[in-house]
Amino acid sequence: MLGSTQLGLSQNQILAALSREETKDLLPSLELISLRPGEILYRPGAPMRYVYFPLNSVVYLLASMGGGRTVEVNLIGEEGMLGLRAVLGAKTSGKLAAVHIPGSCLRIKANVIQAQFKRCGGLHDRLLRYTRYLLCQISQTAACNRGHLVEQRLARWLLMVHDRAKKDEFPITHALLSDMLGTPRSEVTLAAGMFRKADIVRYVRGRITILNRRKLESTACQCYRIVSDELDHPI
Repeated sequence: MLGSTQLGLSQNQILAALSREETKDLLPSLELISLRPGEILYRPGAPMRYVYFPLNSVVYLLASMGGGRTVEVNLIGEEGMLGLRAVLGAKTSGKLAAVHIPGSCLRIKANVIQAQFKRCGGLHDRLLRYTRYLLCQISQTAACNRGHLVEQRLARWLLMVHDRAKKDEFPITHALLSDMLGTPRSEVTLAAGMFRKADIVRYVRGRITILNRRKLESTACQCYRIVSDELDHPI
């Protein structure tokens, strides 16, 4: 299992960027696990015992808007981590976190990585950079949800999942899309239908396949590129 965990370090961009000495310190505390679709990792107000580093899985954070409505605020794959709030000292989660794309993930106890963060220069710098990226993603998503058409927002979201899933086909339902975009299901269904008619995607029995990424990119608003470019900026 230790060998598998060590191999997983190279699959997560934050962990892969650390020095050999820094990864050596973290390795004994990292645990390789499998995440199931729909699995709840954090609940609002509940303790955050672990921090998660997705390898080939994708997780999301949902914010409540009241009246049973939700909207996605962060989408996290191998580029990042879930639990930055815990690293910075918070004991409980402020949002619901769940698994979208099942797969492998490295997890570590929150108190362990919090201690490493305080004394490890490389990890500290990398997480500061990732914090900046998350803030960009959150603010741009908020602006996007307020100012852009449903089909533009849907295209942006599908591109972000596609980037993280590293495959053309993945599970999705119109109900989940409605939660992610904070948009009535009827509007999501209409936008998804437009994509199917344009041969941009194929949707069969709760699974969507990206058929034409170029068309998807041309449909998406500039928010997708703004957020993607932020991840490439040096700290």
